[in-house]
Amino acid sequence: MAAAFVLNKASILERLGGDEEIYAVMVSMYLADIENNCAALAAAYAADDGKVLQREAHTIKGLLATFSDEPGAAEAHRVEKAAQAGELAGLGDAVTELQSRLREVAAVLRAG
Repeated sequence: MAAAFVLNKASILERLGGDEEIYAVMVSMYLADIENNCAALAAAYAADDGKVLQREAHTIKGLLATFSDEPGAAEAHRVEKAAQAGELAGLGDAVTELQSRLREVAAVLRAG
């Protein structure tokens, strides 16, 4: 993922009908679960479990899409499809990048 994540809170709030409370809950939930998501992704890859890796990547795709991170969601989608096809070899870098992206988004959400 080349581009740094940039939070577009206005766009997200527009999708939420301007509801700041829902936005705050979404951010809180994301931040509370981020390390669990990273650990689950890594564990699925380490166990060579394509089915679980597919599910974890799908979950991450949704999380990143929630915060309008199209590049991150696209990378998660790529991992999801590769895992679905049983093509786990060589996904180590992609898994590491997804973990980094999840943490990057968390840092931006904390800051802003």
